Amino acid sequence: MEPVTHALTALAMGRAGLNRLARPATPMLLVSGLIADSDWLSYYGGARAFLYGHRTATHSLLGTALLAVLVTAAFSLMGRRYPGWAFKFAPGLAVCAAGAGGHLLLDLLNGYGVQLLWPLDRRWYAWDLAAEVDPWVLFFLLAGLLVPALLRLVLEEIGAKSRRQGIRRGAVAGLALVALFAAARLTAHQRAVALLDSRQYRGQAPLAVAAFPMPSNPLLWAGVVETDNALVNVEVPVGLGLEFDPDRGTVHYKPEQSAVLSNAVNSGAAADFLRYARFPLARVAPEGDGYRVRLRDMRFAAGVSGPHGIVAIIDLNAQQQVVDARLEFDAGEN
Repeated sequence: MEPVTHALTALAMGRAGLNRLARPATPMLLVSGLIADSDWLSYYGGARAFLYGHRTATHSLLGTALLAVLVTAAFSLMGRRYPGWAFKFAPGLAVCAAGAGGHLLLDLLNGYGVQLLWPLDRRWYAWDLAAEVDPWVLFFLLAGLLVPALLRLVLEEIGAKSRRQGIRRGAVAGLALVALFAAARLTAHQRAVALLDSRQYRGQAPLAVAAFPMPSNPLLWAGVVETDNALVNVEVPVGLGLEFDPDRGTVHYKPEQSAVLSNAVNSGAAADFLRYARFPLARVAPEGDGYRVRLRDMRFAAGVSGPHGIVAIIDLNAQQQVVDARLEFDAGEN
């Protein structure tokens, strides 16, 4: 998720009751709920640094726990200097654990994934239930935070007595709506995956399928299907009365096996890429006196190009030997 969603979630958790545990609970929640995304700095080191640095250490269970402890310790030191911010360490740690844990849960919801068990296990975990920028999650959080504040202003304007409990209840309602929305998305996701897995594509049964939510329409999913000779991107409607047509998908055929492709896939850059990619597709094309192999993750074919889309580029000479292999940010080429 993007930073705005993380910040709104931290504010909602504070208003829901965590701000009672420590005086500086709200800033503690904001810092612990946002600090994991400091790994975006790896972007400036290039695609390879970003692949190894983003959603890895700071988004693991170990990293989340360490961040919670470090943020608590930092605010504890500030509390010694500024007595108005003093708090007991255990309640403060609970606040920061909630902020950091909430960040991790939100990032597990989308399709990019996190290395949850880093450094012991480099596998990526993703629940595929929310978009990177999900307007529905933002709406529920904003409604829970803003509606009670607006009602309070109205009551004060007409001279009625407002209650602070409304602010707390609104935050709780906003968080509850996000949880219910995620549960509904889980049901829809299971239906989308079942639909994808039950069809044939150009006469071939699927080997692997995945479904990713479309941000604007909760009843429409972006499906990716792998068959023996192709990868298919297809929209999957999950609403009652809506028909799924697997033949309306965009088919991307896999290249034939060759020494060029085999040598390219065995390069270091390709190995780095394939450890992350869920639906890799190779494109082999002549380049000068040799060849260029481009590996792309078709999970991002229907999404926005940029930092979250990484490709591997492997150049080979006329003797089919690798002369250059690198990772780049996806420029949106086919």
